[in-house]
Amino acid sequence: MHHASPRIGSMAGIVGIDVGGTFTDLFFSGPDGISVLKVPSTPDDPSRGLIDAIDAAGLTAADLDVILHGTTIATNAVIERRGARCALVTTKGFRDVLELGRRDRRAMYGLTGTQDPLIPRRMRWEISERTNHHGEVITPLNDDEVRALARALKGEGLEAVVISFLHSYTYPEHEITAKRIFLEESADWQVITSHEVVREYYEFERTSTATVQGYLQPLVSRYSKNLSAKLAQKNFDRQTLVMQSNGGLVPLRQLSAKAANMVRSGPAAGVMAAARIAGEAGFNSVITGDMGGTSYDVAVVVDGVPQIADMTELDFRIPLRLPMIDVHTIGAGGGSIAYLDRGGILQVGPRSAGAVPGPICFGRGGTEPTVTDCNAVLGRINADHPIGLKHLSRLDIEPASKALARLGEPLGLGVEETAEAVLTLVNHVMARRTRLLTIERGLDPRDFALVIFGGAGPLHGAAVMREVGIRTMLLPPYPGVLCALGCAVADMRYDLSLTVERPLAEVDPTTLRSAFAEQRAAGLKQIADSGVDMASTVIRHAVNMSYVGQIHSLRVAVEADWSLERLREAFEETYRAENGSTLGDIPVALVGAMTTVEGIRHKPANQVAETEIKRPAEPTGHRNVHFRKWMRTPIYDRASFQPGMTLTGPAIIEQADTTTVIEPGMAAVVDRFSNVLVEVA
Repeated sequence: MHHASPRIGSMAGIVGIDVGGTFTDLFFSGPDGISVLKVPSTPDDPSRGLIDAIDAAGLTAADLDVILHGTTIATNAVIERRGARCALVTTKGFRDVLELGRRDRRAMYGLTGTQDPLIPRRMRWEISERTNHHGEVITPLNDDEVRALARALKGEGLEAVVISFLHSYTYPEHEITAKRIFLEESADWQVITSHEVVREYYEFERTSTATVQGYLQPLVSRYSKNLSAKLAQKNFDRQTLVMQSNGGLVPLRQLSAKAANMVRSGPAAGVMAAARIAGEAGFNSVITGDMGGTSYDVAVVVDGVPQIADMTELDFRIPLRLPMIDVHTIGAGGGSIAYLDRGGILQVGPRSAGAVPGPICFGRGGTEPTVTDCNAVLGRINADHPIGLKHLSRLDIEPASKALARLGEPLGLGVEETAEAVLTLVNHVMARRTRLLTIERGLDPRDFALVIFGGAGPLHGAAVMREVGIRTMLLPPYPGVLCALGCAVADMRYDLSLTVERPLAEVDPTTLRSAFAEQRAAGLKQIADSGVDMASTVIRHAVNMSYVGQIHSLRVAVEADWSLERLREAFEETYRAENGSTLGDIPVALVGAMTTVEGIRHKPANQVAETEIKRPAEPTGHRNVHFRKWMRTPIYDRASFQPGMTLTGPAIIEQADTTTVIEPGMAAVVDRFSNVLVEVA
């Protein structure tokens, strides 16, 4: 069914939903304006949390043109090892590629460590076949051997079979034949071939990526079936689009084939929204910080473009070779638990109280003090207005204080001092990771603005900004649900890649052009199949190049019709920018060709104020808040802010989806886009 996507003035609206580990967030933009809300997540069936959010917002099928959403389902399945039962079928001699990896170690020191591959050794099998890197068959595939293995595996209760043969990126026919035989023997299996997931060399990385896809595909396809059925019950027959790790959307019905692309679904949406909001406000280079209940995600946006990593390590020896927004996650969230380690030293996280039992002050049975408890005890969160909690009318401050007193006693600290110590520690951990992403890459954090969001982010943004030395912090209008907003403003995106691996002099330019044309056609076909009405499409080509003999290659943006000479010039420009000089006349190799196809969606226009009137904002009241000592602090209602309004710290800004702390010695102003810009006065 083909529906136009929402345009301004259309009757129905657009909803973005981010299913997180603790809360499910909703952002709705309709004819009557914008509404946002948070409901507790439902880990047993994440699709239920999404429907709960739609119900809580009082929305029906008639109100919605399109549902856009991000989900942590894939991330959690890998971390908690709750994926599918898979078998790996590979070339004779390569059964242990997942375990051999790259000779890396889990810990820098010590000679022991454990490894937990997604497919155990007893479910990995070898087949006689071999091709070389030019795509020439050395040992033909033994069909009978494949069929015998398929029959033998029938009783193993498998959900997925991953087929990854040597050099299948140049000669995929053996994988295609083996897949056909497996499906003939059992139509219930989901069969994944490595060349379909990532058509690149590096056997370990390709096999690992295909394994992640196989491990997640049954889970993700169940999720999309459940969600489709629940939406059908609600008579919703329009498009549902889901966020991928590369910052682009994919239709629900294409989701299971893209399971490995879902690992960074939610965080990617937040980065895309932060980049867009900051760009409109005049900040092209930003650091994004997303702090939720369990984790803190940091990413860097340079010149308006989020940094993309070609490869990401999901866990020890589980690399994923797919383009993903380069988000770094640490276990520092509102639910992170504070404790004393064996040496009697205060630590925070990565263990989290999550949604259940949650922080002590949530009254759901939590007994260990968390970051949220510290913010509550210090008066930074309004105890009389819990956010996103239906079962509570007031936060339980008393038991949280007692737990902090017990924690601080061996350290000789009082309740407030203990809470301050926990917050100092967690802010330091967040600031350190932020510095890592900038200074260690030759970027100066003083050139960046910090966009802080997530339910807990605005409580800590001021401290992070102060510690890192960032000049401006930008608080978007709805920081608590920015990942949900990110889903709503995202476009569709498909990334296609191919390994070439030849000296540039030996590359046939017409072959390269036809590879680009093939990738372009495949991407455009997927967009056409989605059935979403696009405003326009954008196609970008790139190549990976290196000097002959180098292991690491550089990504170079190119045009499809460039000559080999022009390709070399572009590579040298990129190499010089990255390394300060080139290596002269050493021959250059073309490692791979990549194409990105984006479908740009129609989006509602932004509300922008024409004028700003500089005047102080009016507080709604005051309460005592602890900043090294108790201070009578003005409390502001974000809904009352008008463009141009100013305020100075200490101050607390309250809104439906989060609370913001402005520290003493800081000043803030509301800009034309209703963002709050905070600077050290």
